[in-house]
Amino acid sequence: MPATSRHDAAFAAVDLGATSGRVITGRVGPDELVLTEAHRFATTPVHLPDGLRWDVLALYQGMLDGLRVAARGGPVTSVGIDTWAVDYGLLDADGSLLGLPFHYRDARNAAAAEAVLARCDAQELYGVGGLQHLPFNTVFQLEAHRSTAQWSAARTLLMMPDLLVYWLTGTVGAEVTNASTTGLFDARTGEWSDALMGRLGLERSLFPALREPGVPAGTLLPHVAEFTGLPADTPVTTVASHDTASAVAAVPATGPGFAYVSCGTWSLAGLELDTPVLTEESRAANFTNERGVDGTVRFLRNIMGMWLLEECRRSWERDGMAAGLASLFSDAARVRPFAAVIDPDDPVFLAPGDMPSRIDAALVRTGQQVPDGPGGYVRCVLESLALAHRRTLRRAAGLAARELTRVHLVGGGSRNELLCQWTADATGLPVTAGPTEATALGNVLLQARAHGLVGGLTEMRGLVARTQELRHYAPRGNTAAWDRAEDRLTARG
Repeated sequence: MPATSRHDAAFAAVDLGATSGRVITGRVGPDELVLTEAHRFATTPVHLPDGLRWDVLALYQGMLDGLRVAARGGPVTSVGIDTWAVDYGLLDADGSLLGLPFHYRDARNAAAAEAVLARCDAQELYGVGGLQHLPFNTVFQLEAHRSTAQWSAARTLLMMPDLLVYWLTGTVGAEVTNASTTGLFDARTGEWSDALMGRLGLERSLFPALREPGVPAGTLLPHVAEFTGLPADTPVTTVASHDTASAVAAVPATGPGFAYVSCGTWSLAGLELDTPVLTEESRAANFTNERGVDGTVRFLRNIMGMWLLEECRRSWERDGMAAGLASLFSDAARVRPFAAVIDPDDPVFLAPGDMPSRIDAALVRTGQQVPDGPGGYVRCVLESLALAHRRTLRRAAGLAARELTRVHLVGGGSRNELLCQWTADATGLPVTAGPTEATALGNVLLQARAHGLVGGLTEMRGLVARTQELRHYAPRGNTAAWDRAEDRLTARG
């Protein structure tokens, strides 16, 4: 891909998360990394008679609307797309989408996981894909899909960002960081696992050729160019299309020994490694080995994250109760420490619905007192997340034989001062918070690198560290109180 002048380089990052999507433009220079939000829209799933689905047509339209706004701001050098992982669309022989893609929180997945494990045991799956066992991993979702008419007509499977790239360009491919979340990607070789697909009765032809971040994916189709106002030769650049992979690429680490927590709806807590950790000990600890940029491995665990707080707020708002974040955090800061703690990864918290009632039930089950107001629930959630960050990072360091010196907390959760400080207190490590828009920054930087404006991961991260607002939290006191809270949670669990 030809180098681009530093004076006219603007990159459009399409960044779709579990609750909202954005189109953001980014300008990149030697000491410049500036993001401008062009458009924001909801990414709301829909309940249909056959399950929980993504309204992918609304997502596509929101993306096009955002690109049209971005085009009005001046020339766009290229477009890159990232989304969440594991979900997919199926295309028929004509290249048409077969129904709305299922949402990973759909209830169909639990039974499907059991059916897959009856044919291919957990050790064998982990030995190939190295994935944390989660009921919504793509390999389990595919099992749930197999008995449908859609499956019989399917000829191509595209992960969510690959589907959107296909609609923009007409080209088909599978970006590696998202492919690595399917359970059908070989963590050692970096290729699709033909052997595992055969073992599970999956047609290899369903899965497109793999693409690495940085390669061209195509140019805009004529009708897309006409609608958005972008030139028809505008390239779409493959980025790290799993949003966490883009976020980790933008972690502003300037030295060794760092851990990261990419905190939003989920908290993805872990380390960046050169090779996967596929030991039985790692499998039993439920750690995942997902592909990162430049062949790196994101060795991490999914933690339920700010989803718990988001669902609490939705419940309170449905009940007519004001649930502004500033007042909730202020109330939480005044609540007695460690009055109640939960395991954020308890499966009872996975589905949408009345989260305060489910927290109540978990606390009653473990002999703890139910909070008497929203501030108590918020404190419970945030302290429990800080404990989960600590537990996960310590375990990751032990499994990978790494010494940790600092935690980088990026994403929307980095705005939460209580969570950042309590993560520092719980881990006993300094926490650097920010950038908030790590995913969009990673998306933009990978496009910029493909166009010759920035070098490898070290240079990309150095640019983030120099240009973005970061906050630093030192651990306060010792970790004894957190030790006691962890012991209490473990004993009651």
